[in-house]
Order: sequence, then C-alpha cells, then structure tokens
Amino acid sequence: MKIALILENSQADKNSIIFNELKNVAEAHGHTVYNYGMYTSKDERRLTYVMNGLLASILLSTKAADFVVTGCGTGEGACLALNSFPNVLCGHVATPVDSYLFTQINDGNAISIPYALGFGWGGELNLRYIFEKLFVNKFGGGYPPERVEAEQSNKKILDHVKTITHRPLIDILKDLDRDFVKNTINDPKFAELFYPNCQDEEVAAFLKSL
Repeated sequence: MKIALILENSQADKNSIIFNELKNVAEAHGHTVYNYGMYTSKDERRLTYVMNGLLASILLSTKAADFVVTGCGTGEGACLALNSFPNVLCGHVATPVDSYLFTQINDGNAISIPYALGFGWGGELNLRYIFEKLFVNKFGGGYPPERVEAEQSNKKILDHVKTITHRPLIDILKDLDRDFVKNTINDPKFAELFYPNCQDEEVAAFLKSL
C-alpha cells in the first residue's frame, strides 16, 4: 500500500515522531509511507483539518495513496472533514483496539488520531501499537467471526451509498474556493510526491493549472 501521512498545524511539531513510528511499522509489512506534512509548526503552508479532508480525498480519489493517516488535537475535526469528501472512509482511532476493529469491521481507507489527548510519556508507544494493529490482518476480515458476513454486507451498502451521496472530486474541486484548494497543495514536496503516483489525469491537470 501507498500510505500518506497528513498533519494539521496544531500537531505539526509531532510530525517526525509520527512519521518514524508509521514508517517503521509500515515498511516492515511491505508498505511505503509518503509524508505530506505539515512538517513543523513553522511551515509556510498551514494545513487545517478541513484542508486535511480535501488533501486526503485528492490522494485517495486519484490513487496517489491507498490509505491516509491523519488527525488533529482530538481527532474529531479531521475525521469529520475527511468523511465530508468523496472516496474517503475515515475512522476515529485512539487505541490499538480501535485500529484493529476499524480495519476488520469497517474496512476504511483513512484514520484520524487524537494527537493532543493523553500524548505524554509513552505517547509514541501508543502510536506504534496503533500502527501495528493496522496491518496484522487483511482489511475487512471481520470481527467477531460470526459477524463477518453481516459486516462485509454493510460495508458494500455503505460504499454504494457514498457513490450516490458524494459528487465526483473534480466537480468539487472546480466549485471550491480556488485559494482554499491552492493553499492545500501549496507545498514544495506536494508535486514530487503526488504527480508520479496520481492516476487521474483530469484532477492532475486541474491542480497544475492552479
């Protein structure tokens, strides 16, 4: 999997801690991690959790990423923002149990972590265990075993509902405030990370035009 890390401004100074824990666990399972920032609280681009939602949708919709790890102080704002955009199914994950059950029951493609709540001594260990539980089993395996069929059926229904309730990303991009979209991708590393992996030429052309 191609995994994207996205952080908003209030938690940007934790980037190196989060990235290193995610990278070490993900690479051990054969995945690749792309760090889309913010990298520090002093970055010129200041991502908000709403921008995180747009950026996650851009990456997932174009298949530039297969999975997104994001969050904010409580994790709630980022989770709400991501689920507001098409092709994103984000779960709020605060513990390793949350992480495991989200991948097995909900089979989503993004998680939002509360980086400010309880992040003290040993905070990096909780992150490590959260990331470890993301990859122990194939997504959508179900839990408990007797609920697997019902859970997989509900996931298919939800996926279908989202195709009806969400418009195509390119239409949304064209209707959004241009400065909002520009500011979301206005980072020197974005082009380097995104365009080689993007599989949607129309979205790529629109973003380049900005």
